[in-house]
Parts: sequence; C-alpha cells; structure tokens
Amino acid sequence: MKALLSRDSLLKWAPVLVLLVLMLTFPIFEMLNDLARGKEHLYLLDSRFLSVRNFARIAIAAAPALMVALGVTFIIIMGSIDLSMEGTVSVSAVSFAYAFIALGGTLASWAWLAMPLALVVGAAIGMLNGLVHVKLKIPSFMASLAMGFVGTGFALLLTGGERVRVDDPIFRSLLTVRWFNFPIMIYVAGAFLLLMWFVQTRTTLGRNFYAVGGGEELAAASGLNVSRVRILGFTLAGVCYAMGGLLAVGKIGIAETVTGANFMFVSITAVVVGGTALWGGIGGVFNTLIGVLIVFVINNGMVVIGLPSYIQSAVLGALVILAVVLSTDRKAISFVK
Repeated sequence: MKALLSRDSLLKWAPVLVLLVLMLTFPIFEMLNDLARGKEHLYLLDSRFLSVRNFARIAIAAAPALMVALGVTFIIIMGSIDLSMEGTVSVSAVSFAYAFIALGGTLASWAWLAMPLALVVGAAIGMLNGLVHVKLKIPSFMASLAMGFVGTGFALLLTGGERVRVDDPIFRSLLTVRWFNFPIMIYVAGAFLLLMWFVQTRTTLGRNFYAVGGGEELAAASGLNVSRVRILGFTLAGVCYAMGGLLAVGKIGIAETVTGANFMFVSITAVVVGGTALWGGIGGVFNTLIGVLIVFVINNGMVVIGLPSYIQSAVLGALVILAVVLSTDRKAISFVK
C-alpha cells in the first residue's frame, strides 16, 4: 500500500488519474446544467461531451499541438527549455505552402516533395537553435526565444502578412476523410508519436537525452559528447515542430505568419502536466500524450458546459503549478532558480 502511495507512484499515475477524473466530471456538470435549464438529460451516455463526434473534435484540435509537444519533451528531458516553436512552426508551414504551390499544387504532382522539405526546414532551424545555445554558450531559453522571434519575423517577410492557401483536395483529405469516425490526420499523428517513442526508447540518442538530463557533468565524464547530443536534440525538436506545422495547415488549409501562435504555452503546459520533470531526466512521449489530452479535454469540456475562456486559462495555470510542485524534490533542491 505504501508503494502505491509513494511519491514516485503518484508522479507516474497522477496525470492519468487527472484525465480520467476530467472525463467523468464534465459529463456530470453537463447533465446538471441541462437539468437546471429544464432539458431532459438523465443519463451520462446522453452527454455531448462523451460523443464520438466530440472526441474527434478534441483529437483534431490536439494533433498539431501534440507534434510540437513531442519536440519540447526531448528538450525538457535534457534539462533545457525551447521557446522557438512558434517561429519554427510558422516558417515550416509557410515554406511548405509556397513549395507546394510551386511544385504543382497537388499531391498528385511533385508537390508531395514540399512535405519533406518542410521537415528539413524545421530541422535546420532546430540545428541552428542548438548551435547558438551550445557554441555561443547562451542559456537555452534565451537562445530559443530569440530564434522564435527570428522565425516569426522571417515568416512575416516571406508572406508579407498574407495568407497562403493550400486547397488541394488530396492534401485536405487529412481532415475531410475519416476512418472509423476520425480523420486521417489523427492516424498520421499517432504514427509520428510511435516513431518518437521508438527514438526515445530504442535508440542511443534517446538514451543519451536521459543521460544528459540526469546529470550533464556525469554524462560528460562518462565520455558522452554532451554538446552533440544537445544539438541533435534541438534538431529533432525542429522536425517535430515542422510536423505540427504540416498538420496545422492540413487542419485549416492556410499557412500564415501566425500559424505557430499559442503553441508555446500549450506545448510546455502539456509536457509539464503530463509528468515530464522540468529538471530533466524524467518523462517521455506518452506522458506528453496524456498531458496534451488533459489540456484539450479541459478546453473542450469547459466550452461544452459553458464556462468562459479565462476560467480555462486559470485552471491550466493551476495544473501547471500543481504539476511542478509534485515533481520537485525539495530535499534535493534547496533553491529554485
């Protein structure tokens, strides 16, 4: 019993329990609201929140953010912070849209090459981000924040503030074609999640992320090239951000300067709430999946029961504080910087 209630067990299972509680709480509040308004709603299974259509709506909203959050996961596991995602997503999305149009405007032509090109653009920005951090010895949060501003500015320079439309029906089938009531983009996101899980658990690079996050000096003393691992980590994160940009364009059919807007708060919140420790060395991609679901279930559920957006933000902020408090070992850390 003590093992089940230990701090490590609580940290491991708390995000899952929070998600389950939310999945039960919102239908109950929805039912009570309907009854208060005189509507017939006697069973939880009548809940709009628990409908397959609503689950698909949550999944569609969460898919691009999940891709971005996966990249953030690897950075935080290394004990660093990356704030460049909004600029990287925007540049990757805009680069994809322009290349897609220039190469024929349909996946039936050579326009499919625009997708790997976007991933290369994201990787290049991530690598540059890592090089600035490592070679110039600038703290990761400051280097990445600056790169994020550069990326957003470059996206604005490319578009001139205009929207770039991607109207190809084949590409838009990511959203419009559904398998088992869920659009194709959900399965694409799931496949990418499994790929990142493979990188995390089955590759030397994934194990090195944990080694660096668990103790950089010890990792270096063991012969690990910490600088190389960090640069590769930021490069991989850039690929994840670009994938998020592709799904964002697939969702709305438009690439623009603000395609990457709001990804910073959502992705970092999801990673922390999912149980990946800000101090590094703890967590993983499936923690991030749970964290993303928590964030978007809260957003969706509060809309369903009619609560205003500022309450949503307050709840997410409280969850972040709670998650950081639970993940902090105060016996090991006497002062938080």
